[in-house]
Amino acid sequence: MSSSITCTSLSFSWPDGTPVFEGLDVAFGPGRTGLVGANGSGKSTLLKLIAGALTPADGTVRITGEVGRLPQNVTLDTRLRVDEALGIAAQRAALHAIEAGDVSEEHFETVGDDWDVEERALATLGELGLGHIELDRTIGEVSGGESVLLRLAALLLHRPDVLLLDEPTNNLDLYARRRLYAAVSAYPGVLVVVSHDRELLDLVDQIADLHSGEVTWYGGNFSAYEEALATEQEAAERMVRAAEADYRKQKRELADAQVKLARRKRYGQKMWDQKREPKIVMGARKRAAQESAGKHRIMHEERLTEAKERLDDAVDAVRDDDEIRVDLPFTAVPAGRGVLTLMDLELAYGARVAGGLDLRGPERVALIGRNGAGKTTLLRTVAGELEPVSGEVHAHVPLRFLPQRLDVLDDELSVAENVARFAPGATNNRVRARLARFLFRGARADQKAGTLSGGERFRAALAALMLAEPAPQLLMLDEPTNNLDMASVRQLTSALESYEGALIVASHDLPFLESIGITRWLLLDGELRETTPEEVG
Repeated sequence: MSSSITCTSLSFSWPDGTPVFEGLDVAFGPGRTGLVGANGSGKSTLLKLIAGALTPADGTVRITGEVGRLPQNVTLDTRLRVDEALGIAAQRAALHAIEAGDVSEEHFETVGDDWDVEERALATLGELGLGHIELDRTIGEVSGGESVLLRLAALLLHRPDVLLLDEPTNNLDLYARRRLYAAVSAYPGVLVVVSHDRELLDLVDQIADLHSGEVTWYGGNFSAYEEALATEQEAAERMVRAAEADYRKQKRELADAQVKLARRKRYGQKMWDQKREPKIVMGARKRAAQESAGKHRIMHEERLTEAKERLDDAVDAVRDDDEIRVDLPFTAVPAGRGVLTLMDLELAYGARVAGGLDLRGPERVALIGRNGAGKTTLLRTVAGELEPVSGEVHAHVPLRFLPQRLDVLDDELSVAENVARFAPGATNNRVRARLARFLFRGARADQKAGTLSGGERFRAALAALMLAEPAPQLLMLDEPTNNLDMASVRQLTSALESYEGALIVASHDLPFLESIGITRWLLLDGELRETTPEEVG
């Protein structure tokens, strides 16, 4: 029997009562499926429900085959050996014992039929670009990208029939992404991937679009999905225009009918007052007129109600694609003004900035390099979170740093309360007015940070830093497009268009870097040096 996932009448709400799914029906069969949708639509939650990491309030999840899940945020105990992280330590120990002459039955039971597990492990690590990591070595300070690939290697080694990947390219450099793409392309079972990575989503066989608690299916990859969705949205917008025109027409016809009925009423009253016909005849005529008028009015009101319903349905079919639009005049940095100076800097874990580096005016710098090259270490050193081994860092303007883990937010506080922490002099009304520009309107601003989706959390953290006092004239972002859907990346791009200060962005997302007007490219590979986008690509 082929592997599959079937969710029937699935319902789930957060502890505060916020519903995520109500009676969701969806099934995934063999092949690669890209699960897409706006941040907060429930993509990661659905994967957790399928994997059993969350329990539905109602409904069932049925899975044929073994499930493996790669979560969005991977953390590994740095004290583990690599074979322990891969889940093969016991099998390796049993194999080595048998090879040394110990033929105890428990060793054979532990190995089972997997006599080549060590060779497969080394081959899998090699395929994922981790061939330099030995099985007996402790993990130590592996980079975020290497943690993701190690966890993926562990899953692939156990050959699950169903593989769930949640933003797997987060923290991966370009080289590692290519390795992951190859692994996804070769996977033979049921694969469901949540991602904002266009290249990855262009490898899938079909797209499942999660919107308003329902899944709509599209054949083909993400590019085909975008074309189909654009065609649908054009048709939906035409329907809105037609429904608006019909609604206006029905309102006019109802108004015209009411005027005619009023004239008839006045004429009937005049005839009654003048007593031109027998009273019994006029009474019958008056009752007939009232009945006819009532039917006529009801007919037009029903038509107007139906037109309004058609308009509402048409509007609902058009996707909400709000953009962040903010005015941040106090972030401006004059051209040529010194922003940051690095002098003979040697960082923890070995990376260096030989000589000096000056950042001036509203430059936009892309910081690129392989996983583990030291990009995050450099940003944390500039932010004052880490001490350099040697050398000096001088920031000449107020700066703010947004780390990958978005830990600038207090999960127990609301979005508005978090922003107020960074701008203690701002009134509550001012905080809320400015948060609305970041799409946190009304009750959304009162959501606890701990309940936000990855994209919402990023937007809240970005708002907290950009609205901080004093206004940051140097903003540093570490892998900002991780966990963001396509709409959120567009929102981030529009927010950064409004930002007038200097910018340093560490990212492996080349399309995003090119979209935000990078003026200077720096490659960290042992030492920091100038490069070009052509060399990067």
